Amino acid sequence: MTKDNSQLYEGMYILNATLSEESRKKALDKITHGIEEKQGQIHKIHDHGRQKLAYQIDGKREGYYYLLYFSAPAAIVSDLWQEYHLHEDLIRFMTLKTEKVEEEKKEFFTSAESSKGARK
Repeated sequence: MTKDNSQLYEGMYILNATLSEESRKKALDKITHGIEEKQGQIHKIHDHGRQKLAYQIDGKREGYYYLLYFSAPAAIVSDLWQEYHLHEDLIRFMTLKTEKVEEEKKEFFTSAESSKGARK
């Protein structure tokens, strides 16, 4: 935990795969600026790149994955979620409390990839 009653969070954001690099950067900036405008602080951003979704979402089969570590007052998380629902380039998001910032990228697999590994 940080001072001023802030919590440390880990946020996973999946952006539309059809976005250009410039549009993707603007979409990510919109997310980070939203956090910072509400007295949050970004600690680390991991870019996991373009990956296949575990299942189709609104007709989309791929997305760009970003993992953000940020600290913010707990009261603003619901405000951020409301903004995220209005963000047309954001396919999915998830925010969890965490104990520490992971300095290295976490490896994760979609359910399709993990089932392939189970069959080998």
